[in-house]
Amino acid sequence: MMPEPQQSRPPRNWREKLHELIYESEKPAGKAFDIALLAAILISIFVVMLDSVDSLHARYGHIFFILEWTFTILFSIEYVLRLICIRQPIRYVVSPLGIIDLLAIIPSYLSIFFAGAQSLLVLRALRLLRIFRIFRLVRFLSEMQFLGSAIMNSMRKISIFILFVLTSVVILGSIIYLVEDESSGFTSIPQSIYWSIVTITTVGYGDVAPVTPLGKLIASFIMLLGYGILAVPTGIVTTEMHLARKKEHTNKACPNCGREGHDRDARFCKYCGSRL
Repeated sequence: MMPEPQQSRPPRNWREKLHELIYESEKPAGKAFDIALLAAILISIFVVMLDSVDSLHARYGHIFFILEWTFTILFSIEYVLRLICIRQPIRYVVSPLGIIDLLAIIPSYLSIFFAGAQSLLVLRALRLLRIFRIFRLVRFLSEMQFLGSAIMNSMRKISIFILFVLTSVVILGSIIYLVEDESSGFTSIPQSIYWSIVTITTVGYGDVAPVTPLGKLIASFIMLLGYGILAVPTGIVTTEMHLARKKEHTNKACPNCGREGHDRDARFCKYCGSRL
């Protein structure tokens, strides 16, 4: 009995090839693309920094201008290609990496209408986070995801804590306004609340200070309260880090939504449900 001939895989279309080039950093072509992208990001940030120096801007401003727009156009084309080669581009647009990629090109276009907006191009430095997935630094990437998960799980408790702190500074600021005289700098309740915030955070600008014994007593209480407050968020996050469960993730991108961070044994995307 003759063995059945194996069915050959249908040839990939251009979108699949483009997806492999742009998203799959584990493949040689994708890794080369991402390394070239990182080099372009570094050079563009360096150009923005040099352009902020007055002496260099006066001599080479036109060159910096051309380079900035060259990189902006290249990054714009790359962003459009990322949208084209996935089936649900809106999921990539609203993902963290998609938002960062968009922020990397918006400042140049804003500079057409608002002078100086090109200084925000340093936001491109956020795109350097791709170095974790490009060079397969999975350990660092998983640690970053683990820390991010612990912080997100702590947000509700921290929000309640911040509400308590805000209530405290409003009450203490109002009390110090009643105790102190305007000559001490406490000219209004908002000004007194500002002093209370500065004091409770242990910053201590020194531009406003109580002079009465009762005012100094209240200030001492706020200072001691500030030291105790500093430890609370740390304890909340530390507890969540102990409760969080580490999972090993891969940097494989979903062909449908372009998002990463899937478990190594996952067969479907945990964000959109498409097959990986």
